[in-house]
Amino acid sequence: MTVAAYTLAVVLNLFCLFLGYRFLFQPGPAATGYGVPADPGGDSGAYLTIKGVRDGTFGVVGLALLAFAGARPEAWFMLCVALVPLGDMLIVLRHGGTKAVAFGIHFATAVVVLISAGLLFAV
Repeated sequence: MTVAAYTLAVVLNLFCLFLGYRFLFQPGPAATGYGVPADPGGDSGAYLTIKGVRDGTFGVVGLALLAFAGARPEAWFMLCVALVPLGDMLIVLRHGGTKAVAFGIHFATAVVVLISAGLLFAV
C-alpha cells in the first residue's frame, strides 16, 4: 500500500506540474481541455497564466511536502487541494462547459485526489 500511495501522490503532483506548464506555454489548447475555451491573446490571457501558476505551484508544493515532510502532511494537502477540482467543475458548469468535462475530468480528478489522500493517511 505504501508504494501505491506514494506513486499516486507523485503522479498527481507531476500532473499538476504538467497542467501548469501547459497553461503557461500552450494556453489555448489547455483552456479547451479545461472545458471553458479562452483566447490567450484576448482578455483571457491573465486567467490562463494564473491557472498555470496555480497548478504548477500545487505540483511543487505537493512534491516538496512528500519529499521533506512525509505522507501525513501530503495527505492533508491532498485533502485540501481536492476542493480545487470541485471548484473547477462548478466553473465549467456555470460557464457553458459540458457535463462530460465537468464530471468526467474535474469531479473524477477530485475523487482520485481524495483516494490519494486516503492512501497516504493509511501509510
